[in-house]
Amino acid sequence: MIGVGVGAFIIQDDKLLLVKRKKAPESFHWSLPGGKVDFMETIEDAIIREIKEELAITITLERLLCVTNHILPDEQIHFVAPTFVAHICCGQPKNQEPHALEAIGWYALNDLPEPLTLTTIKALEAYHP
Repeated sequence: MIGVGVGAFIIQDDKLLLVKRKKAPESFHWSLPGGKVDFMETIEDAIIREIKEELAITITLERLLCVTNHILPDEQIHFVAPTFVAHICCGQPKNQEPHALEAIGWYALNDLPEPLTLTTIKALEAYHP
């Protein structure tokens, strides 16, 4: 499978918002919230929509953080994954997709849960406040 996925690097009070995935790719890994880009949708609109659907919050995008070649040969997955630094402008995060997400939480950058998804690792490497 090949596709375009988007992620949001949301920092608040020096903590990063992460979700624990239930589904492939990278089942039971901690990840930045996000999802797939729909046909004829911009990456910016996609991440705003995905975060609203997944966590019931509205975000604003600050900047493009990085683009990851999310290639997982063992899972036959290849996504191009732009990640944006974003801020919550409305709402409190809650798990709106319990069929897809096991948990959500805020974590200090020096005390992150494991395992992390590839795109989350790459975003952390690129992040400089």
